[in-house]
Order: sequence, then C-alpha cells, then structure tokens
Amino acid sequence: MARFDWKKHQLTGVFTERIKFILSKFGVRFIKISLKHYIMSISSYQKHELKKFIKELSGYKAQHTEFVSVYIPEGYDINKITTHLAQEKGTASNIKSSQTRKNVQDALERMTQHLKMYKVTPEHGLAVFSGNVSEKPGSSDVKVWSMEPPLPLKIRLYRCEKNFVLDILESMMETNEIYGLVVMDRREGNVALLKGKTIIPLAKSTSNVPGKTRAGGQSSQRFHRIREGAAKEFYRRLGEHMKEQFYPIINQLRGIIIGGPGQTKNEFIELGELNQAIKDKIIAIKDLSYTGDFGLEELLDLSQDVLSNEAVADEKSIMQKFFGLLAKNPELVTYGYDDTVEKLKMGAVQTLLVSEELEETKIDELDNEAKKVSTEVKLISTETREGVQLREMGKVASILRYEVY
Repeated sequence: MARFDWKKHQLTGVFTERIKFILSKFGVRFIKISLKHYIMSISSYQKHELKKFIKELSGYKAQHTEFVSVYIPEGYDINKITTHLAQEKGTASNIKSSQTRKNVQDALERMTQHLKMYKVTPEHGLAVFSGNVSEKPGSSDVKVWSMEPPLPLKIRLYRCEKNFVLDILESMMETNEIYGLVVMDRREGNVALLKGKTIIPLAKSTSNVPGKTRAGGQSSQRFHRIREGAAKEFYRRLGEHMKEQFYPIINQLRGIIIGGPGQTKNEFIELGELNQAIKDKIIAIKDLSYTGDFGLEELLDLSQDVLSNEAVADEKSIMQKFFGLLAKNPELVTYGYDDTVEKLKMGAVQTLLVSEELEETKIDELDNEAKKVSTEVKLISTETREGVQLREMGKVASILRYEVY
C-alpha cells in the first residue's frame, strides 16, 4: 500500500467563490471572479512525486477490465463512495469469467477496507486504485494505492478498466505558472491571468475619453485638456483594477506583461498611480495592434521569449547565489553528494540544490533527509548554464545556514 500526503507542500487558497458585478458612475463594467482555482500550483517535488506515482501505476496492465480507479472530489462524503463500491461488488457477481469476477471483487474489497482508514475525505479529495497485479496466471496479488492530490479534485469517477485511469493526475503536472496580462489603449483596458497557455479574463474597463473630433464651440486647448483629464482618470481606474486583481496574489505571480498600441501603455505605467509592488512585477511591455480579447491573444504570442526566460529565472537566481558564495565565502556552501549529505544530516543545510538528472532513488533519499531538518529543496534543470555546472559538480550542492569546520 502506498500513500502520499501533500499537506506540507500545498498552497492554500484564500479567496472565496464569487462573481460580482459593479457598475460605477463612470460607466465602467468590472467583473471580479474567484482566483482560488487559478493561483494554486505544485512544487517541483510534488511534480517529482506525482510523476513517480504515475509511472509505477502505469506499469501495470490487466488481461481484462479488472483494475479499479476511483476519484473522490473535495468535500464529497466518503461514506457514499464505500456504499457505491459495495453495490459494484454485487454487480460484479454477474461477470462470466470466474477469474475476472474474483479479481474485480477482491480489488473492490481491498479498496473498501482501505477507505475505512479515512473518517472524512481529505481536503483536496482522494484518488484510489486497486487491482490484481500478479503476472502469474491464476495467482493473486491484489494491491491498493491512494493519493491525496496536490490540487483539488473536481470530478467523481468510478472506472474498471485494463489500465488504471491516470490522466486526471497527469493533468496536474502541467505548468501552473501564473502571469498577469494587461492590454489597453485610451478606449478600453483588459486585465487577465495567464496560466500555462490559458488566458483567464478578470476585468474589462471602458473609458470616457472623447474622440479626436471636438464638439462645436470648444477651443482646441480646452478640448485637449478634457481628453487628457479623462485619459488620466481612466488610467487611474485601470490601475485600481490591477491592484484589486493582482495584489492579493502578488507572491504567486511570476510577472506582469503590459501591451497596447502606440505610447498609451507607457503613459498608463507613468500616470496610472500603480502600486509599487505591482510596478515591480512588470517584466515586459509589448507593442500590439489590437486590444480586447484579440489583444490578449496577440500579447501571449509576442511574449513567448519573456515567458521562456522567466521559467528558469528562479533556478538561475538560486544558482547564482550559490556560485557567488562559492567565490566569496566557500565555507557557506557544499558541492558533491557525500559532503552535502554529511552537512544535511547535521542540519546545517538551508537550501539543497539537486540536479534533475540525479537518480530518482537518491532524490527521494535526499528529500526525506531534508524534511527531517526543515531544509528547502530546489530541483535544478539543465536548461541553464548554471544547471549544467551543477550537474558537472556532482549533481548535488547546498547553501549552508552557518559555517561548518
């Protein structure tokens, strides 16, 4: 029996489900939605453990439809699942093949007994799998696995197949990096999130900036002042929308990208009274031909260079810190497997740096040791020069809490 607990690693959402419409005196339409589902993400180690779990279960295959997969969504009554499994066990008595019938009923019984360990459904739900994995015909080796997933399950599923149903867990390994997107000109502004390749619209504002043709009786100077005043007010309100949407999740945002035609976007950044924390998150400004939904799509297309660079920015940052200490204060770092493990077991390691090319068994051993002494673990890819250097230095290194002599 295998069981993983993600509670120590999960990111807890702080937002409630809501859809709220506000009509302001300026005629601005602003839609605010729940962000809880979009800001939750999983760590490198959660991905590592999830990948390992999926790899193990995908290695089994039954001769007939006798592998049982059950997904229990968050908040669902687990007792209803055990009742359903009992009904399925009764239905399985109609299976013609005696061996298949026995395998299905045994799998259901083992799963039912396993679920009795849980008084309530775990916070994110539960994925449970059971089946006879013996490769010898006629013999029985019924196993059961359960996983409390790193992200909330939204689906209830019962399936009896030749393979375990793993696509729901596999989807959790997709990228969960979150970016803020803003496209605007003097007519309208759109605020959105980018999760992976998915754009999630959050708010839309329209301005009261008059067109370029002035009304009769107005001087050109007065008309210009009216237009500029309306534009500044629009920038201020759009900046407020950005603050309302982005500031509560500022620590989860990898960055904010702003785009639009002409110089309007630059004026907005200068005159929009943006919160400094929001300004600090702006990583790129892009020239666009469109605004609105088309503008958001165009902004995504033109930002691939930025997004690819940001994906490895954290790795480069921590590795550059390591190499800086190695040059100036080498007593505060280690590299190589044996020396690093020795310091790790002493509790001296603050951040453990592990190349993704290290053997999985050793990664697991290091992870277990790190948990004992509250050491942060960073999995480092070889997509950067620093990652390649770590691989060549023994695939394991660390930044220490204090000097060790």
